[in-house]
Amino acid sequence: MNIDEFRAELEVRLSIEKDYLIQEASSIEDQERLELLGKFNEKYKELIKRLANENGIDLNASYQNENSSDSSNLSYEQIILGRTMSVYDRLSDELYEEITNIQ
Repeated sequence: MNIDEFRAELEVRLSIEKDYLIQEASSIEDQERLELLGKFNEKYKELIKRLANENGIDLNASYQNENSSDSSNLSYEQIILGRTMSVYDRLSDELYEEITNIQ
């Protein structure tokens, strides 16, 4: 699985988790709703680990990019975090909007 496929799969699963948390938010107190953002962050980290495990990716291994003559040794985890942070940011913003607008 390449990084773009990983990102796409993570986005799907993270979106599902966001939807579950929105449902959960409707049944809890206002103060506790913002705690769901921390829970979402943990889900993001867990999903990265789970997807990596499912696809035989060692997150601590050095990422080998054939197109780069760059000598920096970034790990798969660093590359994945860099390439998926925009997905996380967008979905966490959506989650925040949803949970703060629940009446």
